[in-house]
Amino acid sequence: MANDDKYPVESDRRRFVKGVVGGAALSGVLTVGAGSVSMATTPSGGGGGLMQYRGAVRESGPAPRGLPQIPVEIDDEGYLMGVWPEPETVEQGGAEVAVARTEIAGFEYSTEWFQYCGLQTFEGIRPDADGQDAYFRYPQAPPTSDYPWMEEIEGGDKIHVDDFADYETWGNDVGDSGVGKPATGTWRSQDVPPEETIPVVILRSTQIEEATQDDEWLSATCPDGFIAYVNKCTHFCCVPGYKRLGESTSYNAENKIYCNCHQSVYDPFTVIQDRFVSLPRPEPEDDE
Repeated sequence: MANDDKYPVESDRRRFVKGVVGGAALSGVLTVGAGSVSMATTPSGGGGGLMQYRGAVRESGPAPRGLPQIPVEIDDEGYLMGVWPEPETVEQGGAEVAVARTEIAGFEYSTEWFQYCGLQTFEGIRPDADGQDAYFRYPQAPPTSDYPWMEEIEGGDKIHVDDFADYETWGNDVGDSGVGKPATGTWRSQDVPPEETIPVVILRSTQIEEATQDDEWLSATCPDGFIAYVNKCTHFCCVPGYKRLGESTSYNAENKIYCNCHQSVYDPFTVIQDRFVSLPRPEPEDDE
């Protein structure tokens, strides 16, 4: 899968640069070092703007903020899904735009959380995209050298609870065993070009189970100890990894999500409230 590369594929890189430059101009974002200051918050295009979100805390490195969390649901057959609210049309900036928002544990969750790093141009990010469902699926080229257990799965299959049965003891050559069992996957990316695949990382961990006991948000979004994130570094949009690189030990990240492009570290077991400027989706006619 193209998103398993250290850097985005060339077409994805073009989308990212175009999206960031255009979105920054529209939203008035001034970036200084690893921080960003919003000068205005009303973008053109579909959705976007300054918003609050929940995500894995950024512990170190140049990334400006944490990875956005995807609330998880489990269907009656045990398959994992990311929450995708029913689309609705709202008026924004004098135009009607489609949005997918809902309230979870008293906090507004919006799929606009994922409109960054060029993802805002992907078909699967459109609230009303045709032919897309909310199931997490395995990538066509799973990282079996890092997660040998994924040799047993078929690319494109839906991710199931039973695949994580040994989550309390699982380990590999990086970090500690029993911290949390991971899987890489895709989301809302059926029948799209590889460069439009939305990458995700999913963990099942006793740490998450414990955290849900006294946190209303986590209790509502992390069933059975599962937590999921869009797996695009908020710095330069590389695809980071959880327990995948030995060098992560040098950055105290052997049990965390580590991006080897510029050594940003995210703690997947600590979810915080943060804010950022979500980039606008291009209007449909711009895609033609």
